[in-house]
Amino acid sequence: MTVALAPVSRRTDEDAAPRRPSRGRDYIRIGLWIALLISLIIWMLPLVFIVFTSLKTEADAIGTPVFLPPLNPDFGNYAEALETGNLLGVGLNSLIIAIVKVPVGLLISAAAAFAIARIRFRRSRLLLAAMAIGAMVPIQVAIAPLFQVINSLGLLNTHIGVILPYIGFGIPYQIFILYGFFRQIPEELDESARMDGASYFRLFWQIILPLSGPALAALFILDFVATWNEYGMALVLLQSSDAWTVPLAIQGFQSQYTSSYGPINAFTLMSVIPVVIVYLLFQRYFVSGAFAGSVKG
Repeated sequence: MTVALAPVSRRTDEDAAPRRPSRGRDYIRIGLWIALLISLIIWMLPLVFIVFTSLKTEADAIGTPVFLPPLNPDFGNYAEALETGNLLGVGLNSLIIAIVKVPVGLLISAAAAFAIARIRFRRSRLLLAAMAIGAMVPIQVAIAPLFQVINSLGLLNTHIGVILPYIGFGIPYQIFILYGFFRQIPEELDESARMDGASYFRLFWQIILPLSGPALAALFILDFVATWNEYGMALVLLQSSDAWTVPLAIQGFQSQYTSSYGPINAFTLMSVIPVVIVYLLFQRYFVSGAFAGSVKG
């Protein structure tokens, strides 16, 4: 009785050796690294100059080139900026506004996006188109009527008087992004949850929101930065210096200390610390979720 044996494939040295990338790929990788390095240098240089200038005395700031580090660092610029510019007070105003506005706005936007993306009703596409158009409307168009409305409600120079318009103008963009992200979540999850007796609220709160962590984190960072740096609407609605936010305080500080480059740069540098902290807390979600909802309609 003969038994047919299957031929045994032998690995040659050429198969065992790892394949080396082609020279074309090496050139592409080198070019990408060079482009990344150039971008990093361009982005870092202004920040480095600000740090150097914030540590220089008035004589050094005027008499030495901006790209040279200070020989005798003067940390008194930071103390002067804190005391004279009332950075802690205006920073607290900006922090209260951002902490209230960003989560509340995201929750409202997520609920509205969930309704458009997962609940079937007529004219849902038309409603989404209206939201997209609303995201394109610039804030400057509504400044004058917005001032009249806030003034008639007696909310000028208050946190709530700024938070409400911020939420209103931020919702359309967030709905448009979250709608695309929610559409990528398989609808089989909805069917399984509905078979188990889950309501729409439970489906939204316990299933959709946890799965949308990357998109929500990315929007949280973008919205926090936009709220922290918003200037035009705050300039109109916050006319009292006690209610100023950080951008308004920076303008006022620069007007008061036009030639004091050290304190001005120290004030500017300290004003971005909360934004950096928020980014570091959510940065691992940022890359994966920043544009997750923009690939599917």
